[in-house]
Amino acid sequence: MVDAYGSHSLYQRPNNYPKEAFADSVQRTQQPIVTGTSVLALKYKDGIMMAADNLASYGSLARFKDIQRLHPVGQYTVIGASGDMSDFQYIQQLLEEVSIEESTQQDGHELGPVEIHEYMSQVMYGRRSKFDPLWNSLIIGGFKDGKRFLSYVDLLGTTYTASTLATGFGAYLAQPLLRKAVEGYEDVLTAEQAQKILEDCMRVLFYRDARSLDKYQIATITADGVYISDSLKLQTSWDFAEGIRGYGAQTQ
Repeated sequence: MVDAYGSHSLYQRPNNYPKEAFADSVQRTQQPIVTGTSVLALKYKDGIMMAADNLASYGSLARFKDIQRLHPVGQYTVIGASGDMSDFQYIQQLLEEVSIEESTQQDGHELGPVEIHEYMSQVMYGRRSKFDPLWNSLIIGGFKDGKRFLSYVDLLGTTYTASTLATGFGAYLAQPLLRKAVEGYEDVLTAEQAQKILEDCMRVLFYRDARSLDKYQIATITADGVYISDSLKLQTSWDFAEGIRGYGAQTQ
């Protein structure tokens, strides 16, 4: 084909920038890959209590069964995450850097749950605004200066506080149970009662959420500091399933 206009391609400058060996393989997270499900949290009279199971699922495969999704931040705060676990690891690195930077100031101030919440809300909204969100829903609980603090932040930067919070399927299955048991009783619930409530909710989630596990941890944040339990095992029974239509021999 004859080029009637005699056009020619422009001279291309060579790219003399330093070359990154893995540049072609660097990608943004397009969707969650290895994920954790619900995190539950509530206020009780002495502080905050949170619960999350130890499962990280690869799609529908229950792949990693010893993942800790409750992470302590400093002396006053615990952050719990559902969603993509690699993004949660990145968040842990960010918080570690912030904590180190704060401690090196040696000005007598320490980061509390309110500051961690504000920082994470800005991080999540900033990443969302770059169309490169961190695919997590976070619950931030803490106790400092005699005050309880419990808040929620998601991948869009949406934030709110309440006396009971839940992420994942827990927002649909456990939140109604939490509200019924806790709201109005935040100042009288004991630690034993709070743990029983969370245990019952985790059992319901194990029965109904296919991405959950019967192995979980409890985090307690009080005036004495942060305590995260070893893995606990739910006591469950599937006897009720025999009466469900479509299950086993019960087909009609």
